[in-house]
Amino acid sequence: MTMELISMAAEGAAAATGGVTGNLTMAIGGAGAALGVGMVGSKAVEAVGRNPGAFGNILTLGIIAMALAEGLGIIAYLGGF
Repeated sequence: MTMELISMAAEGAAAATGGVTGNLTMAIGGAGAALGVGMVGSKAVEAVGRNPGAFGNILTLGIIAMALAEGLGIIAYLGGF
């Protein structure tokens, strides 16, 4: 009986650790994606302020860069499971 309880406790601890690690991975990935999108957005606004005539090109490149940053966040989210 004692050995069964010890093995059940060990399995529970391993499952709990896996969940914490997965949540931590998702949190770091989400924070990184948020920082990336924020930096791209701020630099795009700064670039348009310096050169308003290049608005279309800057918008296109900004959207692509934001999509790539969000894609990394989604990969981190899916990797946490």
